[in-house]
Amino acid sequence: MCGGGCAAVLDIAKNFLLEKVVRIKKPAAKIVGVAIEDVSRDGVTLNTKISVDNPYAKSLPVSEISYAVKSADRMILSGKMENTGSSLPANEETVLELPAVRIEHTILLSLVKDIGEDRDVDYELDLCLTIDLPLFGDFTIPLSWKGEIKLPAIPSII
Repeated sequence: MCGGGCAAVLDIAKNFLLEKVVRIKKPAAKIVGVAIEDVSRDGVTLNTKISVDNPYAKSLPVSEISYAVKSADRMILSGKMENTGSSLPANEETVLELPAVRIEHTILLSLVKDIGEDRDVDYELDLCLTIDLPLFGDFTIPLSWKGEIKLPAIPSII
């Protein structure tokens, strides 16, 4: 039997490993732009770019991207992109261009109380980028962006 000495050594080893794991650099990401495109009577398209820094010497697969678009405290669109096929090259900062997200015009018009005389809809885009880290598993980075969608005047979309 080892007695109290083994327990103390295990505690020291556990604390040492925990301290090292906490100090490990982790991937970081930020939204670098959201472009409002294809504004028509059918709706608008959001094209989003994310910059991701991979501090590891091994490329990392992006396993999932989930998103939610909210306006006036209402969820207007959400979804998930699994098995994206994207990977982050080793020791590089990479800009990922996400697949376009289409918001139907009828959804935007349902937010009429938020649309003032200037015909803009304030929105918030929440993203979760999930990366598969070796030994640790899935690592999720939450991201957020606020902006506004300027709706065209009725004569210009007819």
